[in-house]
Amino acid sequence: MCKKILYILLLFSLFNLTLIHCKKSNYESNKVVQNDIPLVPGYYNINFDTIFTIKDNYSSEDQTIINQLNKYFTHVWKSQNLSGGVLVARGNTILLEKYNGYSNLQNKTLISSQTSLHVASVSKILTSLAVLKLVEADKIKLDEKVNSILTEFPYSDITIHDLLTHRSGLPEYTHLVDIINTWDKRKKMSNEDVLHLFSTHIPLLQSKPNTHFSYSNTNFALLALIVEKITKMSFPEAINTMIFTPLGMKHSYVLQEKDLNQANVSYYPDGRPYKFNHLDLVYGDKNVYTTPEDLFRLSQAMFAPNFLRKNLLDQMFTPYSNEVPNIKNYGLGIRLMVFNNGKKLIYHTGWWHGSNAIFIHLLDEKVTIIAIGNKYSNMVYSAIRLAPLFGDYPLPNINKYKYQ
Repeated sequence: MCKKILYILLLFSLFNLTLIHCKKSNYESNKVVQNDIPLVPGYYNINFDTIFTIKDNYSSEDQTIINQLNKYFTHVWKSQNLSGGVLVARGNTILLEKYNGYSNLQNKTLISSQTSLHVASVSKILTSLAVLKLVEADKIKLDEKVNSILTEFPYSDITIHDLLTHRSGLPEYTHLVDIINTWDKRKKMSNEDVLHLFSTHIPLLQSKPNTHFSYSNTNFALLALIVEKITKMSFPEAINTMIFTPLGMKHSYVLQEKDLNQANVSYYPDGRPYKFNHLDLVYGDKNVYTTPEDLFRLSQAMFAPNFLRKNLLDQMFTPYSNEVPNIKNYGLGIRLMVFNNGKKLIYHTGWWHGSNAIFIHLLDEKVTIIAIGNKYSNMVYSAIRLAPLFGDYPLPNINKYKYQ
């Protein structure tokens, strides 16, 4: 009888433990979805196994290309002592993935596939994708006036589209801080501080909205605030919920104050570490820390048919800065090179402190090229030279590079 009672008690205890675990699991998942409905729109339904065909994944020229990629890594990354990582893939097939250098020079900690590094303005791609997902969900409109959402914003004619395409005419907040000389640089600015800076001082626009392309980080700092306002989440939380979690970008985050002591630092070319300064907590324009593998996940997803409504993705990859004829142009949060032969090279570069990055997305060939460096060198951008290995991309002053 006693054994039977003990057995019943044991079953009851196990049931309670299971119930508690289920409740905990449900609570954790509810941070992203509730009753199978996302709290905010995001990239939830991407099936990475069905994005590409066998033809997308393989080419008869692969071995020749792999040989060239390995020579590129040896002759550029190794010989120039670059620090960071580079990844090149066709479809799901990784043709090159290599790492070099240290995430912590003092401790001699080697950079690996799981080392999260600052990708600077490559972050703008993610900000743009968050905004476009909100557009797709009818939460906002591209032609909506910024001051209809950020009521403190003092310019009545600037739209969300103007911010995404750098056609707002807004001056650079990083320079404005020095010009007006009213910010205590011992304190770190926030995105709200950027907005307040403009609403208080109302600096003159560099041009009338939507008349001229002028690259300004201010645009994307404000877009991050719009994402916060619409999602009712902090921008780091929104990006995690909308992009990082659903796409399985497990080593990616947006820098916040709590991360300052743990984040991997960047370095001057001579190895001196860069110190964080008063601008390092403004996000949207920068501050995504990630890896080549995680950015590869993003690029793969961008090839998926259900990633984003086609007309929105087409608009993202449409050039808008056409005042001066040039192959270089800008879409919605992403750079473009549009060639006379009809080819379009989609990419974005980044630089902040000692960090360099480049993200290249070749639509026609289903190719991804990513390079991230944490010890300043313009040679990180040389990864763009690899595009002609895959298609007819007549880059200026750059032929199909071959390394002997």
